[in-house]
Amino acid sequence: MIEDDEIELLLTDLFDIHGYDFTSYSRASLKRRVNRLYSLDKFPSFAELRYRVKADTNYLKRFVEEITVNVTEMFRDPTFYLSLRTDVLPVLATKPFIRIWHAGCSTGEEVYSMAIMLKEAGLLHKSLLYATDLNPSVLEKVRKGVFPLNQMKQYSESYIASGGLGDFSAYYIANYGQAKFNEDLAEKIIISTHNLVSDSSFNEFDLILCRNVLIYFDKDLQDRVLQLFDASLGSLGHLALGSKETLKFSAVQDNFKQLNREKIWKKVV
Repeated sequence: MIEDDEIELLLTDLFDIHGYDFTSYSRASLKRRVNRLYSLDKFPSFAELRYRVKADTNYLKRFVEEITVNVTEMFRDPTFYLSLRTDVLPVLATKPFIRIWHAGCSTGEEVYSMAIMLKEAGLLHKSLLYATDLNPSVLEKVRKGVFPLNQMKQYSESYIASGGLGDFSAYYIANYGQAKFNEDLAEKIIISTHNLVSDSSFNEFDLILCRNVLIYFDKDLQDRVLQLFDASLGSLGHLALGSKETLKFSAVQDNFKQLNREKIWKKVV
């Protein structure tokens, strides 16, 4: 088992050598994931792990990918997407152009879910979806728009439960166990690395989605990120968080009004 002081050494190395700042991440979850990787990759000692992280750029990619959480799926929590369809998309429809930011988008399943909803609402042609993540290797998966075919049955069920209007299988081509999503969805997605810990606002958005990312940050970093989102939202914009995340007790809570129990807030200031 890797000890607390060794975790701190790794975090210092990551920042000083590679520019990755994980110092405000929850220590308990970080320690759990580092120990899991240490066991999986059968390191003989902490010194060997530390050396690989410092000196081996290929291993660094694996390390960052493993300690950042990349668990996502299409139309996850269908009632959340149903609320987006009924409560948020009609507001977006009134705008001449729509900008949506998926912050911490991971491998992009939620970005493609949004593109499908916008297409069904007749809004995709005037929308841009900004997909950002700290981890460049997961963004490569967003760029390809290819997901395992064996997950499509579950995604189709979630799509229907979210108020889907068509045949889910019409949005992708199946080939060799993979589902490749249609180009008309992908061409509206702008992909870029963005570090919520250190990077600033880069546009004004009508909707920001950052689901199940803040739970891995400490309270100070949560507040900083929420202030970044507040600064990045246009007048009467919407912010969507994960099921265990909230604006309560945050520095920006008075700037927002919660729409419903689906963790969607409307900016009122």
